Amino acid sequence: MQNEEHYLSPVADLTYRSYDGPLGSIKMRWWAIAMYQMKRSLKNRFMWVMAVGSGWYYFMMMIIFFFLEQVVSQGGDQGMVQFKQFLARINWRDQFLLGFSYSQLIYFILAWILGASAIANDNRANALLVYLSKPCTKFDYVFGKWMGVFMPLFGLQMLATSFFWLYGGLSYNDYGFMKQAGPVILLMIPVHAMSAALLASVTIGISSLFNQGRTAGSTFAGVYLLTNFFTQFVVLTITSQLQRGEFRLASVSSGLFPLYYCSLDGVQIGLAKILLGTDGSPAFGINSRFPNIPIPATGLMFTAWLLICLAGIFIAWSKVRAVEVV
Repeated sequence: MQNEEHYLSPVADLTYRSYDGPLGSIKMRWWAIAMYQMKRSLKNRFMWVMAVGSGWYYFMMMIIFFFLEQVVSQGGDQGMVQFKQFLARINWRDQFLLGFSYSQLIYFILAWILGASAIANDNRANALLVYLSKPCTKFDYVFGKWMGVFMPLFGLQMLATSFFWLYGGLSYNDYGFMKQAGPVILLMIPVHAMSAALLASVTIGISSLFNQGRTAGSTFAGVYLLTNFFTQFVVLTITSQLQRGEFRLASVSSGLFPLYYCSLDGVQIGLAKILLGTDGSPAFGINSRFPNIPIPATGLMFTAWLLICLAGIFIAWSKVRAVEVV
């Protein structure tokens, strides 16, 4: 009986009434949600492995340049002159573009890990009822979840790019690396930021539609892979028809080539080409049978990027609501 009376009695500890310490501001309520989302996601070890793996093209370049430098150094001054001429012919903007392009699948996996269950698991646990019953608005919740995906995704994307840029500056500065590639890192910041914003918006929007993180992740994978398969099919079709001589390269540049950018990958690569100001070139300077897709229309790409981001955020905004399950 005494225990029951203890539980039923009013709160005995009233020391909080005389509390005179600091009070947190309610202006950054979204930040608390974002911080919790990031702390939970960044504990995933597989995510860090994938983040390092996203720089595989950069690592391959470093390995090739290292062994090539060791070989030519045995030829004396003439060999080093040839190595210097070889590096001088490299378009470093194209190399950063290739490093970004070849990491698209890994960026998708990172976005899937960070955001697929961000809202879906809250829907399953009816946590929205708790979140929105506190002094927390729908804007605080949606923006906090979006930032909780965007910020770590942007940082992880920049990780390999920044490492290669620093390595190139320290190792190849005598060969003119910083003269050409020095400003490129400033261009890669908006490239990665827009990529992270697009992936964060899509994954948050899809996550809000489901009550299971696995279902949301499967749907996100389906959207990503289906659009990517379509664009790759377009490239293979163009390549085969060019090789058979059915039409010339110039005749398809304004027709079928823009279809290459009709995917999540395509939009990101198109924006990277626009910001870096290059059509790109074959990997490692090796000639390829696949045609080089020219830079897309600037207005079209930025409009597509903006519409995709707004669509994902709008879906999340419309689906997030406190509904009590009786």
